[in-house]
Amino acid sequence: MSDPNTYSGKAALSICEALLLALNDAHVLPESEIMGILKDAAEAHRHASVVGDADHDMHMAVAGLISDIIAGGNSVRRT
Repeated sequence: MSDPNTYSGKAALSICEALLLALNDAHVLPESEIMGILKDAAEAHRHASVVGDADHDMHMAVAGLISDIIAGGNSVRRT
C-alpha cells in the first residue's frame, strides 16, 4: 500500500454507501432523506473551506466527490 490513508478513505466511503443503500432498501430512510444527508455533508465541506487555508483544496475535493455521488445516484437505488 502506497498510501494507507487513501485506501482507508475509499473503504470508508464504500461502507457508507452500502449502509445508505441498506437503510433505503429496508425502508428505514427514504431516498429524499439520503439525498439530504449527502447534500448536508457536501455543504459542510464547502463551508469548512476557507480560501487560503491549508485544507481548502481537500474540503473542496471532498464536496465535489459527494456531489458526484449525488449526481450518479450511487447511494440509492432509484426507481
